[in-house]
Amino acid sequence: MKIASAAYPLAKFHSWDDYATNITSWVADAADQGADLLVFPEYSAMELASLNGDAALEIEPALAATASHLPAADELHDALARRFGVHILAGSAPAYDPCPRPVNRARLFGPDGPLGAQDKQIMTMVERDMDVHPGAPLQVFDTPLARLGVLICYDVEFPDLGRALVEAGVEVILAPSYTEGPSGYWRVRIGAMARALEGQCVSVQAPCLSDGVACPAMGTATGAAGVFGPPDLGFPETGILALGKMGEPGWVMADVPRDAIARVRAEGRVRNFTYWEEQALRLNGAETAAAE
Repeated sequence: MKIASAAYPLAKFHSWDDYATNITSWVADAADQGADLLVFPEYSAMELASLNGDAALEIEPALAATASHLPAADELHDALARRFGVHILAGSAPAYDPCPRPVNRARLFGPDGPLGAQDKQIMTMVERDMDVHPGAPLQVFDTPLARLGVLICYDVEFPDLGRALVEAGVEVILAPSYTEGPSGYWRVRIGAMARALEGQCVSVQAPCLSDGVACPAMGTATGAAGVFGPPDLGFPETGILALGKMGEPGWVMADVPRDAIARVRAEGRVRNFTYWEEQALRLNGAETAAAE
């Protein structure tokens, strides 16, 4: 499969047609380059708040405004996935249904229709201040490309979440992100690369870019798109399959043979995926020895 990760800049729109034209152009560009799976960033849907004018200036009205456009945005992404025969992880957005407070939700679309959604699990300090809540549990998405899981931004920094996905059979972890500065970007990137190492799988970081104009309530954001694997058999020595430049918008693409993931787990020079449980055995042994 060819995976396309977006370093996507938030834009300010004056009409729905402008937004639809922009998203269609991005999807068409990736599809024309042969991409099978397209990953948009965390909170990239917040640019929809610009359709409501001053609503984009303050966080509470911006969240509500974005959520109000989500059904139409989902219809658009569904239609594009069918039209171009691709899988699309749409940019995450605040979703209030069925909760009174928003969750941070990414939705996945395939050539044959919607495949479901993944809510963020662990809120950052900023999201806690925004009163954004954790949503539904982790999901696994079976697709013809691979078995996919989604860890939204901060989630990918927590190894137990990644382990739960790979134990459920996930081969590719999608990590859409929104990070204000380089330190936040690197935290997510290190987390994504660590999950690829531990799970002997592929991880995809798709960062949002913002100069604070499209949705001032969200502030600025930066990062670099990347696709990572374990630095082992069948993968680059660095573990980096593809990497964009910091703050540079556009698609970053990598060809990922699905069988390479199964092979590195079975024949790699290290077997992190297989020997994970030995950690608990060693820790239990150390605790017993200390007690004695």
